[in-house]
Amino acid sequence: MKKLILLGVIFLASIALAEMEAPKLPKITLGIGGVHKIVAEVASVPSDRAQGLMFRKKMNDNEGMLFVYPQPHVTGMWMKNTLISLSVAFIDEKGIIINVEEMKPQTLDAHMAKGAAKYSLEMNTGWFKKRKLGPGTKIKGLEKAPEPQ
Repeated sequence: MKKLILLGVIFLASIALAEMEAPKLPKITLGIGGVHKIVAEVASVPSDRAQGLMFRKKMNDNEGMLFVYPQPHVTGMWMKNTLISLSVAFIDEKGIIINVEEMKPQTLDAHMAKGAAKYSLEMNTGWFKKRKLGPGTKIKGLEKAPEPQ
């Protein structure tokens, strides 16, 4: 019984530590579809891209996280340790959405780009669908993102 309690305490402490250590990422404003404006945290280094939105409990409606990759490639996302439902848009180097995928929290399902993506943009689940934004939609402001490593 003591071991079980100790494991529970260690688990809760690791979650609290992860939340406290959430990196302060740079933010940029993006225009989507010529109508919508969002503020996105930018994950442009490998450790920030690996952490993503893990352990976050909420995200405001017009906020998201932009993942910037060194080169366009077919990439994928998963939801390990991610507590909120998300939608991800895979975006090519010209700023055009390739595809949008819906992701359930705390799953290991792979959600893949259907082409070479230079960026991925995570928003709250249904954000793109609610606004009728999908493949072919232009995203402006990506050039303001920090250079990826």
